[in-house]
Amino acid sequence: MIMKDSYITIAWLVLLIILLIIEIITVGLTSIWAAGGALAALILNLLGISLLWQVVVFFIVTFVLLYFTRPFAIRFINTRREKTNYEGIIGKTIRIAETVDNISQTGMAVVNGQEWTVRAEKENEILEPGTLAKVVNIAGVKLIVRKYEEE
Repeated sequence: MIMKDSYITIAWLVLLIILLIIEIITVGLTSIWAAGGALAALILNLLGISLLWQVVVFFIVTFVLLYFTRPFAIRFINTRREKTNYEGIIGKTIRIAETVDNISQTGMAVVNGQEWTVRAEKENEILEPGTLAKVVNIAGVKLIVRKYEEE
């Protein structure tokens, strides 16, 4: 079944353009692989290959491009990415400013000049003011900590 319908050609072209626009807007290598698949399918359509094969090639080319080029792209593009304040806090040792008690929902620490709500990693653990703790995670706007122990 060969479909030489101009509507399918237009559909592939529109999909290609939309994917390229998304890529330009996001600048994060989010849709470039699917755009490659759409281009391959458009070429098959122009050659008169059936719609079924166009769709199959679209998915195959998208997957192959994603599988083989994404690791390369991640490694070499945006290599100078700096950690945000959020990411830089995880793993940091902090001093507890207000008693951390998950049951009473209390706990506070000042990190990099900002006050943070603090919760203990272990539900029944209580950390007194002045105690050193290590940030293990961030849940919403709360630091999740465990009591600091020298390694």
